[in-house]
Amino acid sequence: MEDSVPVLTISDSVVQENNIRYSEEMIENGLRRFGWSGMIQCILVSIAMYFDSQQSFIAIFSDEYPTWHCTDPTTCTSHSDLCKLPKSSWAWDGPSSKTIVSQFGLECASSFITGLPQSSFYLGCLLGSFVLATLADTSLGRKNLLVLSCFCMSLASATTVFSTNVWTYSCFKFLIGFWRSSIGTCVLVLLTEKVSTEWRFTVGVVEYFCFTLGYMTLPGIAYLNRNSSWKFLYVWTSVPAVCYSVIAYLFVAESPRWLLMQGREQEAMAMLTGISDSAVENGSNLTAGLLRVRAVKQKSILELHSSIAELFERSWVGKRVVAMMVLGVGIGMVYFGMPLAVGNLGFDIYWGVVFNAFMEIPSCVATYFLENCRRKPSILAFSVASGICCILCAVVSNGIKVAKVGISLIAFFCDVTAYNVFLIYVIEVFPTSVRNTATSLVRQAVVFGNIFSPFLISAGRKNENFSYGVFGVVIMSSCLTLVCLPETKGIALSDTIDQQEKKDNIFA
Repeated sequence: MEDSVPVLTISDSVVQENNIRYSEEMIENGLRRFGWSGMIQCILVSIAMYFDSQQSFIAIFSDEYPTWHCTDPTTCTSHSDLCKLPKSSWAWDGPSSKTIVSQFGLECASSFITGLPQSSFYLGCLLGSFVLATLADTSLGRKNLLVLSCFCMSLASATTVFSTNVWTYSCFKFLIGFWRSSIGTCVLVLLTEKVSTEWRFTVGVVEYFCFTLGYMTLPGIAYLNRNSSWKFLYVWTSVPAVCYSVIAYLFVAESPRWLLMQGREQEAMAMLTGISDSAVENGSNLTAGLLRVRAVKQKSILELHSSIAELFERSWVGKRVVAMMVLGVGIGMVYFGMPLAVGNLGFDIYWGVVFNAFMEIPSCVATYFLENCRRKPSILAFSVASGICCILCAVVSNGIKVAKVGISLIAFFCDVTAYNVFLIYVIEVFPTSVRNTATSLVRQAVVFGNIFSPFLISAGRKNENFSYGVFGVVIMSSCLTLVCLPETKGIALSDTIDQQEKKDNIFA
C-alpha cells in the first residue's frame, strides 16, 4: 500500500500532462484555418493602433518650437537670441496658438518646462500600465480593456482643448497616457491569441501597419491645420477614435485562450469554431479538448494582481521579466525618441516626420520576412546597427545635413524592425495566464525610458548631438540581456507557467 502512492502520483501527472498536450493541440488546430472572418477581426482590432500612434506622436507638432521672424530690423536679426529681444521686435510665423510654446509663452522656458507635457504623457503610461495591466488577464479580458482604454483616451484627448496653461495641458497629457497605456498590449495579445503559430507574425505585421498608417497620416492632418490652433489636432484625432471604440465594442470578439483560462469553455469553443470556419466538422472534437483543459486553470485568476505575483513566484520567470524590461528600455527609447527629435536636425518638420513614417513600411516588410529567422540574433543585429547609426548621427558634422538625415532614417528603420520583432518575442516568451501582465510590465520599462526622452530632446535643441549619442549608447547596452533569454522561433504559445517551463527545458 505504501508503494502505491508514488505510482498513483506519477500516473496522475502523466494523465494531466497528456490532457494539457491534447488541449493545446486542439486549440492550435481550431485556430489553424485562418479564414476571412479571422482576418476581419484582426484588422478591426489593429485599427486601435492607428489612434494610439497619433496620440503617441502628436506632440511632434503640438509641442514644437515654432519659427519666428523679425518685425523691427533695427533691433532684431535672424540670428538673435529670442529671449534677449523685446517682444515688439519679433513675431511668430503663423498664429500665436500654433503650438503650446507660442500660445503659453514658453519660448524662453527651461528644458524641464517644455519637456514636461510629453514626460507627463509617459508618466501616465507608466502608471496606467501598472493599474490596468492585470485587468486584461483577470476580470475585464483583452477586448473590454482595449475598448475602455481607447474610449477614455479619446475623451481625454478631446478635453485638452480646455487647457489654459502648460500645467493643465500636462495634466490632460497624463490622462491620455494613462488610458492609452494598455492599447498596444491588448491589441498584440488579442491578435496573437486569435491565431495559430504560423499566423503569428502575419497578424503582428497587420498591427504594425495600422500603427504606421496613423503615424503617416499625422503630418497630413498637422499640415492641413498649420494655420490653426494646436487644439484642432487633438479634435481631429480624438473624435474618430470615439466612433471606433463603439464599433469595436459591438464587433470585436474576445480571445479564446483567455476565455479558456477563465473556465468559459463553451464560449471558447464557439469562438474557435467561428474563427476557423469549421464549426460543423470540428465542433465536437474541440468541445472535448477544451473541457479537458479546465484542470490547468489558474486558481488565483480572480485576484486583481495575482498574475504579477505569479511572475515572481519562480526565479527564472522573474529574471526573464527583468531581462526583457532592460531590453525594452533601450529599443523603446530610440523608437519613440527619434521621431520627437526630428525637429533638432534642422530639417522641415513635416517632411521629416513623413520620411520617418515611411521607414515603418520597409520595416514591416522586413519583419514579415524575419518570421522564419531566430528572434534573438534578429533583435541583436538590428539594435546594434541602430545604435551605431545613432552615434554616427551625433558625430557627423551639422553642415552635411542630408547625410545626417539619411543616417537618422537608417537608425530609425533598424530600431523599428528590432522593436517589431521584440514585441512578438515578448508574447512568445510568456504563457497565457500572465502574458498580458508580463507584456505590460515590459512596456512599462519602455515607457520609463521614454520619460527622460523629452528632456533629452529639449536639451538637444541647444546641443543636437547629445540626444542621438545617448540613444546609441543605451540601445546597444540593453542588448546584453539577450544572453539571459530563450529562443522561441517556431514554438507554440503556452497557457500556463508549468507548460512554459517544460517547453523551455525541452528546447534548451
